[in-house]
Amino acid sequence: MHRIFATVFALGFAASAQAGEVRFDSGWQEQRLSLFSSNDYVFGQNLGLVSEGAVSIAWSRVAPADWGTRAATWNWSVEQSVPPTDLSLKGGDDRNISLYFVFVPQSIAPSLEGANIRALLGNDDVRIIQYAWGGNHARGQVIPSPYGPAGQGVTVALRQAGTGSFNESVDLAADYARAFGGEKGALIGLAVSGDSDDTNSVIRAAIGGLTLR
Repeated sequence: MHRIFATVFALGFAASAQAGEVRFDSGWQEQRLSLFSSNDYVFGQNLGLVSEGAVSIAWSRVAPADWGTRAATWNWSVEQSVPPTDLSLKGGDDRNISLYFVFVPQSIAPSLEGANIRALLGNDDVRIIQYAWGGNHARGQVIPSPYGPAGQGVTVALRQAGTGSFNESVDLAADYARAFGGEKGALIGLAVSGDSDDTNSVIRAAIGGLTLR
């Protein structure tokens, strides 16, 4: 099974997103999680994703102008879906597409702007919220991540496994408080993943219209 949360903790977020509206072209990079397989991404104004029994992530840094982001909207679609899974289960939590928001305390965000893998790996101050389309959970359920250090990552279920097209709007500040307590920090990174390796299934999906507010 993938180790996305652990990998996102370790990323240096070496590229910058546009203020407000986020494009998925220059600045996004793929992070492979396996030597033998990875997803296929099409980068542009939107991000296309095909995953065939594989898993990987695409990621980008958030520009300092958007570190104070408190909410986000986007649209996404799935043409071919993984089966329902248990998103709390390590080694069995395939999902169609996930959007990750990576936070650190405002006070240390400048010092981590150029952080490398060694600097971020295991950083106790990192918090990650993953919004997922997949699984069999109720909308809005907060699920502790089975990966990475305990208490540093959660999944918020938005859509159960299946196909379709939807617009999403999330309150990052409120979800952060529900997941971790207290005030959210600076949003320093974004990531997108598709995960089909456990069920050896196929995902065809896309995400776009991502706006940070």
